[in-house]
Amino acid sequence: MSLVAMVLVGAFVSSLIEDAVTRNSGASTALYVDSVIAPLLPDMLTAQELDDTVSRALDETLEQGALGNRLMSFRLWRADGTVLYSNDKSIQGKRFELSDDLKTAFSGKMVAQFNRLEDREDEAELASGKPLLEIYNPVLQPWSGQVVAVSEFYEIANDFQRSLNQARLHSWMAVAAFTLAFFIVLSALILRGSRTIEEQRRALRRRVDELSALLSQNQTLRARVHRASQRATALNESHLRRIGADLHDGPAQLVAFASLRLDSNALVDPAAPASLREREIAAIKASLDEAMNEIRTICNGLVLPQIEAASLAEILERSVRAHEQRTGSRVHLSMADMPEHLSPSAKICIYRFVQEGLNNSYRHGGGVEQRVVQRLEGDRISIEVSDGGSGFDPNAVGPTSLGLAGLRERIESLGGTFQLQSSAQGTLVSMSLSSEEIQQT
Repeated sequence: MSLVAMVLVGAFVSSLIEDAVTRNSGASTALYVDSVIAPLLPDMLTAQELDDTVSRALDETLEQGALGNRLMSFRLWRADGTVLYSNDKSIQGKRFELSDDLKTAFSGKMVAQFNRLEDREDEAELASGKPLLEIYNPVLQPWSGQVVAVSEFYEIANDFQRSLNQARLHSWMAVAAFTLAFFIVLSALILRGSRTIEEQRRALRRRVDELSALLSQNQTLRARVHRASQRATALNESHLRRIGADLHDGPAQLVAFASLRLDSNALVDPAAPASLREREIAAIKASLDEAMNEIRTICNGLVLPQIEAASLAEILERSVRAHEQRTGSRVHLSMADMPEHLSPSAKICIYRFVQEGLNNSYRHGGGVEQRVVQRLEGDRISIEVSDGGSGFDPNAVGPTSLGLAGLRERIESLGGTFQLQSSAQGTLVSMSLSSEEIQQT
């Protein structure tokens, strides 16, 4: 496309330069010839033919001197197409149809052409094979400025041809240089635009991949939330059943035992010894006290302490101290760097995780070597609860196990992870939460 444009522009510019150079050279030659020939011509407005004296004067002038070497042929035309004079005597006096160039010259305009020999009277010039500058110059009456004749002459234009070829070469070189510069600039713009488009395409592709990943994560989270919602209902029912079972198997049995002892003979029979009555009363009081203790224990496990305003360190210490007071066992607590902020839901999750983990380690591991370890790893906070008990088979734990299932669902609902490892050397449960997630939850 650029090459085609260069050829078209070059041809157009070259044509303009050729026309301008031809006109300028023709005008200067016409002025020179006119200054030599005009004094020899009679009044062309009244003369219909040239007499022999004028013809011989023209012959001598055109055959000798500068004009003889410069001009190949010369003709003088009358307005009706008659050749009044010609150095080719075979066409002198003949009449031809006026060409377009002659008509233009008779209208008062000089016409100059280079190597365009198309008329019938140009056969001799065309056969010469020389570069010729064809000029049609109007002959004006001195006092009126009226065109009375047209002089047609052919200048041997070797120097003109060389100058014209140089002008053409320079014009083509200028057009080629401009086209090359334009092509380089355009190529640079296109290359830069292509790179910009490619960068935008890559950025758009990355953005689409990010959005696709976010969509996949959202779908995963939606499925997890839906699953957690379904299991939360089942877990609540399981919690209620466990609380009912704890109340039935513990305080209810003790209260029933105390109620039965109230109907014993030692209390009903007035004749019963006072010592026996006192033992019965003491047994009833002990049973009721034990029932109250178990009710308080169950309530302590259900009611959260005031942890909304507490820091992570205070939450861990409270859960560990409460377990030690309730079970009489010892727990080693290790803490590292703390996040600056925790959401209420994250605090409750961590408290319940430590509470349930220590309860399980005490119940199933005998409370041996109980440890709670808190770490801050990059942007994630992790907490581990472990013991040195005999362990158990994790595969034997069903998915509906109340304690473990509740912990897993609570942690995963916050976007965290839950892991369980158990062997003959002990059991370890761990949780991990992103600090960004627990701050925004």
